[in-house]
Amino acid sequence: MQGFAVGPFNTAYEQRIDFTALRRKRVERVRELMRQEGLQALLVWKDENVRYLTDLRAQQIAGKSSFLNGALLLEQDAPILFCSGGEVDRVRRTMPWISQVYPIPIMEDAGLIEAFIRDQLVPLLWDHGLSRARIGMDAGPMAMVHAITRHLPEVELTDGDAVMQRARRIKFPEEIAVLEEATAIADAVTAAAVAAVREGVRECEVAGEALRALLTLGGEYAHVVTPFVASGERMAPPNRFATDKLIRYGDVVFIDIGACWNGYYADVGRTVICGRPSPEQRRIFTAVYEALQACIESMRPGRTNEEAARAVREAARRHGLEDHLLSLFIGHGIGMGANEPPYIGEPSPGAPVIEFQPGMVFAVEPLIWVEGIRGGGGVRLEEMVLITERGPYVMSRAPFDERLLG
Repeated sequence: MQGFAVGPFNTAYEQRIDFTALRRKRVERVRELMRQEGLQALLVWKDENVRYLTDLRAQQIAGKSSFLNGALLLEQDAPILFCSGGEVDRVRRTMPWISQVYPIPIMEDAGLIEAFIRDQLVPLLWDHGLSRARIGMDAGPMAMVHAITRHLPEVELTDGDAVMQRARRIKFPEEIAVLEEATAIADAVTAAAVAAVREGVRECEVAGEALRALLTLGGEYAHVVTPFVASGERMAPPNRFATDKLIRYGDVVFIDIGACWNGYYADVGRTVICGRPSPEQRRIFTAVYEALQACIESMRPGRTNEEAARAVREAARRHGLEDHLLSLFIGHGIGMGANEPPYIGEPSPGAPVIEFQPGMVFAVEPLIWVEGIRGGGGVRLEEMVLITERGPYVMSRAPFDERLLG
């Protein structure tokens, strides 16, 4: 592990990321997990799973995730790609590792789905002797499930997303290198946003400067479709998208935009102050900062996500603020999924206890908010953390606002 972002370009003077090798490793890992689960084929539709298997960077239409592109992985041969007709010609010319690509419509209309299953998927499966196979699928509309059941009555359709989640959980060294580069971009995006914070600027203007930096540096997407810039009282409770609110003297300003590069996401968040903070704002910020550091310190191989969440709650409790933690997870896995399992501190029933393992990458993001504080009493801080044999390694480097540390 180099421990820094070496640069996003291909170069002749040093060996950087071998994406061909990485693509092969990912597919081989998924195939091995398929064998373990007794799957003869895997049909995926989630953006991150399609990209993990094929490296397709496709046009994204807001709100249509899991309806636009798909991939079929068999026990041998390259993944078969299903994508928009607008992508097919480009794929054929620029992605030689994909030997079979088929145009598909947006997978919503029942008639179009029926035709895809009948005219494309069924013949493919029959040609490969899979008319009675056990096939995993990660997502898809009920119309697709029903059509597969009708046209392939002897196929056993089962959960394929669990296989993909397991495959993506431990990152290869090449993936860590990509995440380093994505994190460097996310740090720069955060810096651009922080530099734009001043009295009389609107939240949406701060988000605009951040997105300008993101695209200028070759980033693909923000971590969230709705860039998160919230100032003053809009952080208590958190307003999780940028608005036209003016930033005023004494406002806390939270920035959470991040970056995606070559399909991998980095999620970095910072809270800064416009002007001078109040004692109560310092108290909240210090509690969140200490909670973040306590969580990171506990993220060592053999320790659990439950222990890490407990460390956050204990730090908040020391400041009398445990009851003010946001009722959301404290951290999440990250990679080709902007948010992916496993989670830290998920409050909903059914959240599994997992042990940290080398190669896992998390975005850790405790948030505490207190209502009724002039200039806002909401603070979140977020770091990118890689689990290594020696313990946690913080990938993000964006500075903290020392004016807010009590």
